[in-house]
Amino acid sequence: MNAVVRAGSLGDDTDTVVVPARIHGRILFVPVPRRVVLASGIAGLAATAMPAATPADATELADMGSPFEHFAQLRRVMIQTDNLIGPRHVLPALQQHLVSLATRRRSARGTDAIELLVLETRYEELAGWFAQDIGDERTAHGHTAKALDASHITGDTDLTAYILGRKAQLAVDTGHPADALGLAAAARRTARPGSRLEVIAVLHEAHARAVLGEGSEAHRAYDTALALLGRAGSDGVWGSWLDAAYISTARARSLAALGEYEQAAAGFDSALAVLPSAYRRDRGVYLARAARAHAGTGNVTLAARIGEQAVGIAAETGSARIFGQLDRLDQALAPATGEDGVAEFRASLDRVVLHPA
Repeated sequence: MNAVVRAGSLGDDTDTVVVPARIHGRILFVPVPRRVVLASGIAGLAATAMPAATPADATELADMGSPFEHFAQLRRVMIQTDNLIGPRHVLPALQQHLVSLATRRRSARGTDAIELLVLETRYEELAGWFAQDIGDERTAHGHTAKALDASHITGDTDLTAYILGRKAQLAVDTGHPADALGLAAAARRTARPGSRLEVIAVLHEAHARAVLGEGSEAHRAYDTALALLGRAGSDGVWGSWLDAAYISTARARSLAALGEYEQAAAGFDSALAVLPSAYRRDRGVYLARAARAHAGTGNVTLAARIGEQAVGIAAETGSARIFGQLDRLDQALAPATGEDGVAEFRASLDRVVLHPA
């Protein structure tokens, strides 16, 4: 990939993938025929095909004994793999296992059917997250909506509260922060008081308020989240990753949204210093956000250097969160192309996105 990719017309093809493309100077995620992506030389972006389930697969799954732990372990492995390489290569496998899991659940009865439906709901939620992270908003909304519907059937209010929070996150990340406020409020009402799920709901509210420009309310919500976390017990799988450092990093993202770039940059730099190496895709997200924050402070040379590090991870993972921040960074650095490293960053970014004719 030593030259800027020039693909042909986007064309018309039923076999499409959602990929980052340079369109009118911006990087947007658009559906593109797979043949165009394969011809571009960026074949990794085409790796989201899901093989169809066959009748033989369904028969094999119907005969499987005690499948719950099998599917639960598969889900854990896919989460770990996503941390390392991002969702573009993991989502197709997850979707295939989701088809198999649904087949097995439909043939079960009683408690087994409910337990499998709970697990299927978690698969749907995870598929929604993976789809969101590769920029496929329609698929993300579809999986997350299915997860919410199924959570009501299971009667698992913890699961419902978590998915309402995910819907709030999806809403704000797809440009609907006002909708996110209502969803975050619903998540908090549904969460058990004093639980980590309540903290998660408040965090989603905080960022939505920041995106809406409500700085005082956003900071107040983050302070509330910290206070709630200090009193919260252990909720098992729910929010086990929540700590003060996580909230600080979340606040840094909101600080950037509010234009408070100095504090945002410091927050991301601190997060990067302690992020485990296994979280490769998240490192790319933090690098891209840190670069954008440093650009906001006027330190364009540092921003370009950090941004170029994030480009490589964006190409590996296909993460829309990384590409979205790199697009903002690209726009912020455009007037400073003559500064050290800026032209190199912009060229490296151009090499990993499609350029439709």
